[in-house]
Amino acid sequence: MDVAEFRLRFNLQPLAKVESAARPHPSLRKAAVLIGLHQLNGELQVILTQRPQHLRAHPGQISFPGGKIEASDPNAIGTALREAEEEIGLMRHNVEVLGTFPAHHTFTGFDITPVVGLIKHPFDLILDPGEVAECFTLPLSYVMEPQHRYRNHFLRQGRYYPVHFIHYEQRLIWGATAAMLDHLCRHLTPTASI
Repeated sequence: MDVAEFRLRFNLQPLAKVESAARPHPSLRKAAVLIGLHQLNGELQVILTQRPQHLRAHPGQISFPGGKIEASDPNAIGTALREAEEEIGLMRHNVEVLGTFPAHHTFTGFDITPVVGLIKHPFDLILDPGEVAECFTLPLSYVMEPQHRYRNHFLRQGRYYPVHFIHYEQRLIWGATAAMLDHLCRHLTPTASI
């Protein structure tokens, strides 16, 4: 699927409001992730990874390919594309970037820029076992259904935070990844059946 076909099938709504006018705290660690949309068997799928259990930060969690912004990266888009190439073997020239969403700030200290891109051609997965235990896809049509996305509020250090959740098959997608998927879904309006 190319961008023209994507635009025929979806209307990417402009952001209704800025979630927070406050500038992120300088101590937040800057990162970027790729929300990669891939057409498989006639259906758009979102590419997700599961982090290995041996990692110190967020072991076993489901996430998008991505990571810390390095000084050598030209911008957040460059980071997301580099990380996807390193983590799952998705070459940057095989991604057509649609754009970015505003940075997502986590209460664990990250300032994450979601980069949305269409994957142009099928590719062979090459997983970096130090970063990725597994790579799988989630049908966009499934996550677009509002009943599959929900959030609860949890108390942390005297303050309540919203935490997003998506159950898919035997998997639980939660936290920043589920919040970014929710954000994507709220800004996509299908113009035809997906």
